[in-house]
Amino acid sequence: MTDITSSSFVRQDLLAERPAPVKTTGFIGLVRTRLFNSPTNILLTILGALLLWFTIVPSVKFLMVDAVWSGQDRTACLTENAGFAVGACWPYIQAKLPQLIYGFYPEAERWRVNLTLLLAVVLLLPLLIPRLPAKGLNASLFFVAFPLVAFFLLHGGGIKGFGLSWTAGLLQLFDESIIGAGQALLNLSKTSAVAPLLWVVGSLVVLVGTAISWLIFPLTWLRDYVQGMGQPVWADFAVTAAIVCLIAFVLGGGVRTGGRALASSIATFIAVAIVIKLMGLDRGGLPLVTTNLWGGLLVTLVVSVTGIVTSLPIGIALALGRRSTIPLIRIFSIAFIEFWRGVPLITVLFFATYMLPLFLPGNFTVDGLVRALIGIALFTGAYQAENVRGGLAAIPRGQGEAAAALGLSWWKTTSLIVLPQALRHVIPNLVNSFISLFKDTSLVSIVALFDLLGSLRASFSDPKWSTPSTAFTGFAFAGIIYFIFCFGMSRYSLFVEHRLNAHRRN
Repeated sequence: MTDITSSSFVRQDLLAERPAPVKTTGFIGLVRTRLFNSPTNILLTILGALLLWFTIVPSVKFLMVDAVWSGQDRTACLTENAGFAVGACWPYIQAKLPQLIYGFYPEAERWRVNLTLLLAVVLLLPLLIPRLPAKGLNASLFFVAFPLVAFFLLHGGGIKGFGLSWTAGLLQLFDESIIGAGQALLNLSKTSAVAPLLWVVGSLVVLVGTAISWLIFPLTWLRDYVQGMGQPVWADFAVTAAIVCLIAFVLGGGVRTGGRALASSIATFIAVAIVIKLMGLDRGGLPLVTTNLWGGLLVTLVVSVTGIVTSLPIGIALALGRRSTIPLIRIFSIAFIEFWRGVPLITVLFFATYMLPLFLPGNFTVDGLVRALIGIALFTGAYQAENVRGGLAAIPRGQGEAAAALGLSWWKTTSLIVLPQALRHVIPNLVNSFISLFKDTSLVSIVALFDLLGSLRASFSDPKWSTPSTAFTGFAFAGIIYFIFCFGMSRYSLFVEHRLNAHRRN
């Protein structure tokens, strides 16, 4: 026992203290592991710090420290009156802020713009918050009902008819265009060297137009009869509601399952009737404000939001069409995409503004802003088509084959399985196009539409605020506005991407 005890080892002194581990988290860890962990990173860190010093510091000094915050005219922003080197002239922004937001929109009617923006925010926020319910109803209100209400709020005016009159008018315009083309060929055959051929083609075109006019005669007669009543708008509304509800009832399954479709149609028309009555659309509506008076941030938001909302469905349709097995659809989609991607946006705006009216019938006109919106939507839709096609190409073929094995149709396979995954893959590309479109709205000033930058440049001509720092202040303010919207879209896209890719998180 004594031998065992004496042979065992028992340490009589303490171990020396070990050095503390190197901190790898927090600011100190960032400095050690990222900024000064190698000679190259040290050099890059010094260069970055110098770049920030020579850019951020002068910007803050111009916008905040040396800025003038109050004043009535340009004298407040002059160096000799302020007593120091004046930076930003914020009284100029305060004085021109209504022009930068509304353009030349009448001051007494600007409540309509405010109400439109408020409705947009109220309807958009529930769509952006995932946990809020009733997404389907909210989406239908924002994408279908809101554009119509916003048009009559911003533009004003009323309606003289409803679905019956609009459908009959479009069909009649189409028929008149066909007959007019035929008459033009007949007139050309009198002086052309191929007169017999032109006469035959012209006669056939006129004959087709005449046949179409006889086919739509009951609809045009009913339209004229309804317009002759004491209250044509409500009579047209009642006829349209009856026809649409009957069609919805039949397509919904008739007596067995058509009750839900019928109830939805009736509820929709009741809501439309309430809007017509509240806005007085049957009595002329609100005072007209033509689009040449719109400007500032209003035009920027109208162009960007309309382009974003309409370009995505166009891009999806073109991407699916480009992958179609039907040659005609595939060739049309490819030609459309390549044509619009090969033309600059400025050319598109010029064509839509100045040349499109030459191709329309003489009694049919399109507003200048609407023409620009159509051009931008088609142009951006071609780019979105390639983004969506990239997402479709990333989906394994087995997804569609598995859906076909379960008996799903092409429409259900595309809408429920393939397309959601494809759009999830290309969220960064889609949002990148949206941000680019928002900034490209400044090009509409070339076709006499005053967006935010256009209104800003117009305000520079006011001699009351002519100072050396006026232009820099205005462009800095516009840059801040653009940054807020673009940065907001970028951060929200990251949130959506992170949420939809939960299965890929580590």
